Amino acid sequence: MAGVLVPVAVAVAVAVVADTGGVTDIERQMDRRLERAILELLERRGPAATICPSDAARAVYGGDDDGWRALMEPARRAARRLVTAGEVEITQGGRPVEPAEARGPIRVRRAR
Repeated sequence: MAGVLVPVAVAVAVAVVADTGGVTDIERQMDRRLERAILELLERRGPAATICPSDAARAVYGGDDDGWRALMEPARRAARRLVTAGEVEITQGGRPVEPAEARGPIRVRRAR
């Protein structure tokens, strides 16, 4: 019996990941937390204020060490999703840029 349960459990886990585009529930939850953090940080600041994706990564990570760095690319992806949703803009040098064309440090601000 145990030999039958292991393959079934593996098949279920693989099916869950396959149905979600390769993204686990934990990754989806982290994505949502980062999106909320970006919006909440912007809400607390003035209308023209910007944040760095690292601000959201640090807020979500919550630890005292530099573990937030592992959340930098997920935070940048969260910002890109919010651009697509019309919620924010990504800027470089104070000017809006297309997310796919942004290279290097970016800032995030409310959509204008």
